[in-house]
Amino acid sequence: MEDERPREAPDLILDKIGKQDISTLSVADLTERINSLKAEIARCEQAIAARDSTRSAAEKLFKM
Repeated sequence: MEDERPREAPDLILDKIGKQDISTLSVADLTERINSLKAEIARCEQAIAARDSTRSAAEKLFKM
């Protein structure tokens, strides 16, 4: 069942991040950037897992 809430447009910050010049960043800044991106990846992976779990439960319910 599709979520009927209005969808927000994806944030374009990631597009901007990919275009930034990182040659001037320190090792500490780069490490902080990597840690922030890893945390966001983990958050996205958790959201995907939650959706997969919900879908699997719904599929089992309707197969009975």
